[in-house]
Amino acid sequence: MVKKIIITIDGWSSCGKSTLAKQLAKELGYLYVDSGAMYRAITLFFLRNHIDWTDKKEVKKALKDINLAFIFNPKTQLSEIYLNDENVEYVIRDLVIAEKVSDVAAIKGVREFAVAQQKKMGAKKGIVMDGRDIGTVVFPKAELKIFMTADSAVRVQRRFKEFFEKNPNVTIEEVKNNLEMRDYIDSNRKVSPLRKAEDALLLDNTQLTQTQQFQKAMEWVNQKITKI
Repeated sequence: MVKKIIITIDGWSSCGKSTLAKQLAKELGYLYVDSGAMYRAITLFFLRNHIDWTDKKEVKKALKDINLAFIFNPKTQLSEIYLNDENVEYVIRDLVIAEKVSDVAAIKGVREFAVAQQKKMGAKKGIVMDGRDIGTVVFPKAELKIFMTADSAVRVQRRFKEFFEKNPNVTIEEVKNNLEMRDYIDSNRKVSPLRKAEDALLLDNTQLTQTQQFQKAMEWVNQKITKI
């Protein structure tokens, strides 16, 4: 029986973290958890319910009314996020959510809420999780940690293409500003800032295709599994 490991993928916005994580999970038969989707779903709940997230008491009370779950969709062959029994996988990809999610994710109470759930999900291993602090905070003892990066101009083009398909009115300047803002907040927040774990392997995919980065990551996976 092949032993299962925990794979963490951290990195900057629009580096293809979720794409790679989904590929690895499918290839290995692991559970894929999009930690960013959890923060987006919380942000969606806050916006819908007009929660003042600068108020600690209000945030604490609101979190008690949030139930998050990942449910496998046989049609898409992916685990999709549910917020209080509602599939919000596509609702949370809106630019309005993208503009607010870094602010919400920087809140200590919100991160503690999400991290506690993430750790439970990885208790039995056999999991691939991507985000900002997965290898540093959530699973500091993960067998394989990957930190992804890419040239900022390339990331802007990737994010613009993603948003344009859903909203043809979005401008590349809006996307660029959003990306720069998220980078700044993610790397400068007091709670769990984005940083590369000392034992994480760096994957710069500026010049790589999705196939090439997947092959590279699988080499690392196989190396780790054979050492167990």
